Amino acid sequence: MEDRFYLTPTSETPEVVFDRAKNEFKISGKSMPENALDFYAPILNWLEHYKASPNNQTHFDITLDYFNSGSVKQVFKILCLLEEITEQGKTVEVFWHYKKGDELMLMKGLEFDKFLDLTIEVKER
Repeated sequence: MEDRFYLTPTSETPEVVFDRAKNEFKISGKSMPENALDFYAPILNWLEHYKASPNNQTHFDITLDYFNSGSVKQVFKILCLLEEITEQGKTVEVFWHYKKGDELMLMKGLEFDKFLDLTIEVKER
């Protein structure tokens, strides 16, 4: 497994930076790919491999300005993988960043926090 995974942002897809050596894991921007399953497949694949041997502590930032319904499902899958890492006794810190006044992104972060056995700190930016 590569220690680093990177996807360049586009007008329809977010920037994805996973760097296990720096303990930097972030997804940011807009997520509205035409096919969310295809776009998120390599991201989920990398995280599946990471889950097999994760850092003792994982710091994960999600800063999405917008995401479509297909992306919501894929982000939920990412959070489920992070939840599985905590079940191994590892620490996972998830920070859900939303723009001031963006009620939809605020509510989605709170909803994910409610449904998962994973602490998600929802932070206004």
